[in-house]
Amino acid sequence: MKFDKINMIYGLIATIGVTIFGKYWFLFAGFLILNVVDYITGYCKAKLYNKNVSSAIGAKGICKKVWYWLVIGLAFFISDCFVTMGEIIGIQLNFVLWFGWFTLATYLINEIRSILENLVEMNVKVPKFLIAGLDITQKLLDTKTDSK
Repeated sequence: MKFDKINMIYGLIATIGVTIFGKYWFLFAGFLILNVVDYITGYCKAKLYNKNVSSAIGAKGICKKVWYWLVIGLAFFISDCFVTMGEIIGIQLNFVLWFGWFTLATYLINEIRSILENLVEMNVKVPKFLIAGLDITQKLLDTKTDSK
């Protein structure tokens, strides 16, 4: 009985996610979870280690995360607009779909790096390969998106 409730709840979440974000909804859900974890680790770092909790700084952090979502939404919206315009005028513009995905990937990396930085500042041992791997991934994304 309990397993059925869990399945039903997961199914509901998945259905809502797919309806709003499409079949890759879990990437957006993951970004939201990373937003929350980053905020929590930042708060813990400020309160327990730096001893400087500030509601203004916390509000600024929340605003910044809201703006990330706005930029991601704009990137996907722009992509969709250009693909649709390309269809109308007969030009293949599907490559601009990468705008949204590169934006989301960049912000995912940014959130993970921020969480790791918070943990390092709280004296949590973070494997160096994680930090190095994220640096390499960010550089690869930057290389793909740099204009020539």
